[in-house]
Amino acid sequence: MFFVDTLETEGLGNRSYLAGGPEAAVVVDPPRDADRVLAAAAARGVRVAYVVETHIHNDYVTGGPELARLTGARYLVPAAARVAFERIPVADGDTVTVDAGLVLRALATPGHTPHHTSYVLAEDGREVAAFTGGSLLIGSVGRPDLVEPRLTEELARAQHASAHRLAAELDDAVEVLPTHGFGSFCSSSQAEGDATTIGAERRSNEALTLDADTFVARVLAGLEDVPAYYAHMGPVNASGPAPVDLTPPRIADPAEIADRLAAGEWVVDLRNRAAFSRGHVAGTLNFEAEGKLATYLAWLIPWGKPVSLLADSPEQLAAAQRELVRVGIDRPASAATGDPASWVRAGDTLRSFPRADFAALAERVGEVVVLDVRRDSERAQGYVRDSVHIPVHTLRGRLDEVPAGTVWVHCAGGMRAAVAASLLDAAGREVVAVDDGFEAARAAGLTVETADGG
Repeated sequence: MFFVDTLETEGLGNRSYLAGGPEAAVVVDPPRDADRVLAAAAARGVRVAYVVETHIHNDYVTGGPELARLTGARYLVPAAARVAFERIPVADGDTVTVDAGLVLRALATPGHTPHHTSYVLAEDGREVAAFTGGSLLIGSVGRPDLVEPRLTEELARAQHASAHRLAAELDDAVEVLPTHGFGSFCSSSQAEGDATTIGAERRSNEALTLDADTFVARVLAGLEDVPAYYAHMGPVNASGPAPVDLTPPRIADPAEIADRLAAGEWVVDLRNRAAFSRGHVAGTLNFEAEGKLATYLAWLIPWGKPVSLLADSPEQLAAAQRELVRVGIDRPASAATGDPASWVRAGDTLRSFPRADFAALAERVGEVVVLDVRRDSERAQGYVRDSVHIPVHTLRGRLDEVPAGTVWVHCAGGMRAAVAASLLDAAGREVVAVDDGFEAARAAGLTVETADGG
């Protein structure tokens, strides 16, 4: 009897898979922190016989080379992928036997990347699951614009063709197991749902319900900015990532924290946004450990800039380290944990700023600057009247565009507003973080609704 275990990487919106039988297993699109995979295999009591990549990833650093080294597994990578490390090249139609009665077949599904390959698992000749990577997702497909702008339309058409190939070759009952699409920016659109099959996708996925021209037009029209760090992930993965080092970073005292801030380095406070607003070291930035830490910190920080981490506890610090190595931020320059009062030098005071909701903002409209840091697509669904729109991932370079005065900053739920508020606070601006869901803005009568937004 076969099994498939899902390894969630929630902060990045991705999944990896451990699949196999009583003795041996294959790992599909492994995370960089390979110890998670080793623990899952140990819990199953199976040997990792194969590690496979559906494509060279653009949104995270793979753990494939390290996992293959640690386990002695054969490392399968699409033959057309240009890589600088030893691997077993996989071509369309190639098969490997994972365990007795379990066979994995490679199926070329270009679109997310030119070399993208899906893998179909069969038990005793019956195909039961398709590991579709960034090809066919739940209600969507992977983005076609992460490789080369001139190839985007061509790859979008390839995505449509690949989805149709999967639907044509596989039975309706075959489970579809994608890597992306659970909040990942690698997805061309976000869809609800946690599990799907070929039959379900055949009925609902636009890649399978629309003709190629209509599908391509919709995909291209819906593409938004991708995290800036994506530009670095492909080259890292193609060259072969180094093993991770998750040992605790060196502890910094208040003088060192002050010196690093004075030198222009980033000192990131991982505490929740309510705690940060009540008291924080001047100049520090708030990226909540409980939020999409890896995505947004890696997106906003100048690539390669040293980063120090301030955390509630050693456990929170360790979890953040693990998140960040997945996107290539390998070693914090320094760290500190505990009470924020212990992070400042004698005589220095902590900074703070207020938080509010949309009902409070409704009483101040016209008196204050309202800054919307949501994405363009969110803004198109409705916005607070007379607000300034600067998406959070562009704010660092556009602070001079924020009008003078006290800034009330909002997003859709509060997390991105907290990041933006910390950026503004570090720049010396008076700020209020709106920590509220955007539906409350509608309820307060604050919004201008567009045709799309109702």
